[in-house]
Amino acid sequence: MQHLVWDLDPVFFSVGPLTIHWYGLLFAIAILSGLQVMKWIFQTEKQDLAALDNLLVYIVVGVIVGARLGHCFFYEPGYYFANPLKIFAIWEGGLASHGGGLGAIIAAGLYSKKYQMNFMWLLDRLAICTALFGFFVRSANFVNSEILGTPSNVPWAVIFARIDNVARHPSQLYEAFAYLSVFFVLMFIYKVKKAQTPKGSILGIFLILIFTARFTIEMLKEKQAAYTADIALTAGQMLSIPFFIAGIVLVIWSIKNNKKTN
Repeated sequence: MQHLVWDLDPVFFSVGPLTIHWYGLLFAIAILSGLQVMKWIFQTEKQDLAALDNLLVYIVVGVIVGARLGHCFFYEPGYYFANPLKIFAIWEGGLASHGGGLGAIIAAGLYSKKYQMNFMWLLDRLAICTALFGFFVRSANFVNSEILGTPSNVPWAVIFARIDNVARHPSQLYEAFAYLSVFFVLMFIYKVKKAQTPKGSILGIFLILIFTARFTIEMLKEKQAAYTADIALTAGQMLSIPFFIAGIVLVIWSIKNNKKTN
């Protein structure tokens, strides 16, 4: 059976000392696309667009710092405790989406406190952008031949030639398109009521859908953390459970709170 052989050069463009990688390009597109969605939301709800510039800085820093620390301490704690300076070597790769999510929440909390913005209102809107962000980041993982799937003989299996000659599930693409689907679902929900959307509901639905997809697709990924080798669940699955539970709690809370308000 013939399988797609993926052997793309990770460097998108290089001139002299300037080198742009596909991963960095797609990461930048992810940020800009999320910014455009947030700009549309702010315009729709007549919010101050000037506030978006500072919000972008807060969220980008929160996501990058959180994702890096999440990778270091969730997936390879032994290595990074022994080599703490390597935590700063972000160019060597290693970003965890769970840590990025926590970083974004903390950053949003600091931003909402400083600029007197409703925290839950902000998180609901950021959840929509984050789903789209996740689509581009997982696409970047595919381009970069990382976060590999398990060996498979399905017709759409991919051989990542830079890694080995094994046909594998393109788990990065499974996750990417799952996140894109969640983005469209959240956009539909938001468009129905816009500003009247119950606070916490979009974030709750986001957490439920995203981490259901993440938990399921993890079954088709190679384990990324050595300490989970003898455990039935992967690190990604274990980290997804509390987020999923938080999503259910948020949806129930938003429904009850909306009834009280009305």
